[in-house]
Parts: sequence; structure tokens; C-alpha cells
Amino acid sequence: MQPDSVLQMQQLRLSDFVLLPFAGPSVLACGAWLKNTVCVTHNDKAYVSELIGDLDSIDARLLLDQTVADMCKIFDVKPEIIAHDLHPDFYSTQFALSYAAQRGLPTIAVQHHHAHISAICAEHRINETVLGLALDGVGLGMDGTPWGGELLKVAGADFQRLGHLAMIAMPGGDRAAREPWRMAAAVLFLLGRGGEIAPRFPRQPGAQTVLAMLQRGLNCPMTSSMGRLFDAAAALLGVSEIQTLEAQAAVRLQELAQRHGPVAPLADGYSIDTGGVLDFLPLLSVMADCRDAEYGAALFHATIAAGLAEWAVSTADLYGITHVALGGGCFYNAILSRSLSDRLGARGLNVLRAARMKPDDSAISLGQAWVAMQSINKGI
Repeated sequence: MQPDSVLQMQQLRLSDFVLLPFAGPSVLACGAWLKNTVCVTHNDKAYVSELIGDLDSIDARLLLDQTVADMCKIFDVKPEIIAHDLHPDFYSTQFALSYAAQRGLPTIAVQHHHAHISAICAEHRINETVLGLALDGVGLGMDGTPWGGELLKVAGADFQRLGHLAMIAMPGGDRAAREPWRMAAAVLFLLGRGGEIAPRFPRQPGAQTVLAMLQRGLNCPMTSSMGRLFDAAAALLGVSEIQTLEAQAAVRLQELAQRHGPVAPLADGYSIDTGGVLDFLPLLSVMADCRDAEYGAALFHATIAAGLAEWAVSTADLYGITHVALGGGCFYNAILSRSLSDRLGARGLNVLRAARMKPDDSAISLGQAWVAMQSINKGI
């Protein structure tokens, strides 16, 4: 029988929960903006809702409201703390703050990538320090910039950003996520090849304007996003200038790499500085001159995996960490996920990946709940 309400749907999932390694006060976690879910905890169990979806529609927002009410009723949860994303403009954040204010409850803001890694910890019941590699499109960082390629030391309610991908400009802000050619333009400008932008992208009437924006630093927020790095590579290889679906450019790159088959990583395709910044600009420079898209895509994947593995292994050794958690939507990429896991495992690290949950933002609410419970245990 097809359930006709959120309540009926959740009742079919009463036995579906994530068992945590400790019990604690009840939490309501309100998730992210994209692929939203909500999570409630009761004792040592965490219940994650069905996918609500992106919160850019009234229907999705109403569904979030109703889902919270239904889940609290079904699981007999009276939240004692409300967790939400760091971004103040998300509807999920605004709902959380309003819900808490009406009931006189404390709130906790959880950084997006901290939540990604914490969701992995919750699934695997790992209640110790882990090294988290969080790779996705975007999430608001503690410094107010859009993060997305992060190396984190995560210990329950606490995290430390040990490293990140080299920052790249996003000409036009969020528009660059829909138009990979803009990320390629940013790379060309960074390489000192700004004069190539308009000739390389003749179908883009805004190419000259984007060059001017880069020259003046206007509306070009800097990001450490791995998702935007994939976009830049796809556009430099000429396989995706505009994308109408999320991660369309990255999926296309993966398909081309699979078609070509494995290659050796590019020697000197990246650098890691003493501040923990991993820079793939040498690789992107090769992408800009590559005329074989299949080979270029394969080389990109191989070099990205090699660079990430060296970055993580050297940092894990430095801090004496044995567990590495891989979280974020970029780990949908089968080539990256498999190659990186194999490299890390070969170096003696215990690799933790999404199991029952997905690696994307639908797991954020679980991660938020985990952090909130840990913060209560610490007495924050």
C-alpha cells in the first residue's frame, strides 16, 4: 500500500535507525539546503528521515516542517538541543532557530564538512579522533568562504582544519557552479593565460566580462571546492561548458576516464605546502593543453587520487591518526573513491566510507546530530 502521508511513511521505518555507540539527550538536527533530511535521536538511536529534497520550494519547506512534527511524534522525541548548518540563509537553519526559540531550547551550528565526516563516524560508531577528507561542491566555512576540499581532524564536537585545496576564484559566485567554463576561465587567469578565455569559449558572450571580473577581483569569491575543480577540468578539456544537472560535468569526466582506462598519475601534477594546502594547478595547466579528452579525464582522476592520498597519509602520520573518513558528494565518483581508498589502505590506514547513508548532503543531518550529542557530553 502506498503511504499517503509523511507520518505513514515514517511508520514503515520504525526499525530503520543508526545505532550510536553511546546514549544521550534527544537531538533534532535540521540538515542542509540541498538533499535535505532531518534527524532525531532517542537514547542511542538516530533516525534519519526520507529525503525531503532541495529547500528552494515552498513544498519542500512545508515537508520539512511536517516531517519534524511527525518524527518527534512517532519516536516520542522531545528535543533538548537543535542542530543546524552554519549558513544563516538556509531555510533549515531558520527553521531550527525558530523552533528552538519557541521552545526555549539551545541550538548548535555545525560546519557543513564537520557534519559530513561526523556522519561517517556515526555510521561506523567511531568515537575517537579521525582524519576527515571532505570533498563536495560547497559548504560555508568557518572563515565565511565556500569550502569543499577539506582535510579535517575531527574529534566528536571539535574539529580542526588541517588543510584545504588551493583556493580558486568563482567568477559570478554561484553561477560558476552552473557554468563550468567560468571555473576554467579562473584557472586560465591564474596561469597567466587570461587572454585565452574569450577565444576558447566563443559561445559564451560573457567571456570578456568574466576576464574583467577576474582582473578586478569583482564578484569572484574564492573557494577550496573539489566540485569546482572537476568543473574546471571538464571545461578545459572541452567536454562541459554549461551544466543543467548537478555534477553533470564531473559525471561526464568519470565516463570519459572509464572509457579510456587507468593511467599513471602526472609526475609533479600537484604540490603540498607547509600550511597543508594541496594545489593541483600544475595538473590543470596540462588539462588546458590536452587535446585527448578521454586521456585527460583519466589523467585527471589518477593525479587527483595520488595527490589526495599523499596529503592524507602525510597528515595522518604527523598526527598519529589511523582512521580516515571520506565524506561528501565527490565520493559518488567510483574511480576517485576506489583509487583513493586503495592507496590509503595500502599505507595502513583504516578507511571509513558511507555505508547505509549516502556520501552526499542527505547525511548532513546525521552528522549534525552526532556533533550535538557530543557537545552535550562535553558540557558545551
